[in-house]
Amino acid sequence: MSSLSNIEKIKLEKFFGMASGYVLDFSNRSFQEFIFDSVGINIYDDKYDYETGSKANRLRAFWSEESDYLFSILLSDLLEYWKTKKLVDMEEITHPEENLYKECLLVAERLENISSQGAAETFQSFTSNKNFSMLAESIRESIRRNAPEVALDRLHTFVVKYIRHLCERHGINFDRHTPLHSLFGIYVKHMKKEGLIESEMTERILKSSISILDSFNDVRNNQSFAHDNPLLNHDEALLIFNNIAASIQFLEAIEEDKFEIINDENGFDEDDIPF
Repeated sequence: MSSLSNIEKIKLEKFFGMASGYVLDFSNRSFQEFIFDSVGINIYDDKYDYETGSKANRLRAFWSEESDYLFSILLSDLLEYWKTKKLVDMEEITHPEENLYKECLLVAERLENISSQGAAETFQSFTSNKNFSMLAESIRESIRRNAPEVALDRLHTFVVKYIRHLCERHGINFDRHTPLHSLFGIYVKHMKKEGLIESEMTERILKSSISILDSFNDVRNNQSFAHDNPLLNHDEALLIFNNIAASIQFLEAIEEDKFEIINDENGFDEDDIPF
């Protein structure tokens, strides 16, 4: 569900002329084709059959049902369509139209910014390694495009690399064939031994992540693009992303100010994953 405010909805309704049941100058067919090209969704699916089923009502259903980011993409494309039609038809854009157009652009930008925060920005490059940086950016882009299910294998690779990085930071010896969850268990045990974990609650939270990462191994192998698999559904993929993001944020909070972030000049082979 998008987070459009009532004021923003009024602006969009006015700009797109939705009071009549229409959306701009679209026919049913062109409206369907435009939205499918923009976000890959069939607007005439039963999911969007709101009240009369008019184009305006279907657009209302879309912004009620879909995420901020997905609607921000469609909204940006609709605004670009409007402006392009004005230019192609050599129609003058009046000052009121221009002002309302700019207000609607701000709505699209706000929705996009909201969806780009949180999980996406968690996946930063913690070392100077170029491949690691590219991996982090690939994950962030998948989240921004509202497609977490597409990048689950990238996420798993990132987490393996990240936990190895933490072990190296602490001087923990490990076998590169050690599974992710086992490696994380070694890291947690070391943190406890060195007195870097101050509370029993913190230790329990970290230990609970071991079983989560064990399950993540299975998701990576059987429900991601790591192999020829059917992809995990969007909602569950997003849940996994958010959970992993929270874990990484938590680890960074623990590590902050205790260790200098090291440079990792070694190459990283994506095939060097122990599965």
